[in-house]
Amino acid sequence: MPHGIFAVIDEDIKSIWITDVGQGPYGHTVKQYSPSGSLLKTLGTPGIAGSRLSPLQFDQPADIFIKGEDEVYIVDGDGGMNNRLLKLTDDFSLQWILGGNGTKPCQFFIPHSVAVDDMGRVWVADRGNKRIQVFDTFLGEYIGSWDTCFLEDGPYSVRFTADKKYLVVVQLNISRMLFLAVPPVGGIGDCNVVSTIQMADGVRPHLVDINVRTGSIYVAELGAEQVHKYVPC
Repeated sequence: MPHGIFAVIDEDIKSIWITDVGQGPYGHTVKQYSPSGSLLKTLGTPGIAGSRLSPLQFDQPADIFIKGEDEVYIVDGDGGMNNRLLKLTDDFSLQWILGGNGTKPCQFFIPHSVAVDDMGRVWVADRGNKRIQVFDTFLGEYIGSWDTCFLEDGPYSVRFTADKKYLVVVQLNISRMLFLAVPPVGGIGDCNVVSTIQMADGVRPHLVDINVRTGSIYVAELGAEQVHKYVPC
């Protein structure tokens, strides 16, 4: 049951990462594929949900974000026993881990999406808690959280626009896409909604991704069972 997706396309590396939240014999894993569809790498223990770190196990890993050549971020918890954020190195060994089911800083309830900016901050859509939590990439230290923008519905997905000025967030239950101003380095302050796109009732946007070269925004929708593409004006 493929869930999150992240494409790494540059001169040296071309691969597509998929998180698999299925309960079958290949589920609870994160898989790396070549552009032609060949399986290159599997993280996790196929078909077995768990919390172990050696060997690495997941329980419905929701999303993955690759930063540079040696940083891999995974949110593990689209339901299931785990509510955590993991940072792996380029050889997929664990660098640090945060989480636990709860409402305190560094705890999560259904962490559903993750993105990393160019200022060393990790942004996690803490869906069940209706907030975005932000951490330092180096040690995973807590920086702050945003919740006032998500009183109606929690954030389901987070990605940065190609120019890095805005954080794009989708909210499934109210069929809305938000553009939030990205704060400068340092404390994140309060969230600031710059603009919104209100979709038709029942569209239910689930995950979003950005083409960093063209700026196009792709929204995968559960209710409409389609993908919408938005092109910057």
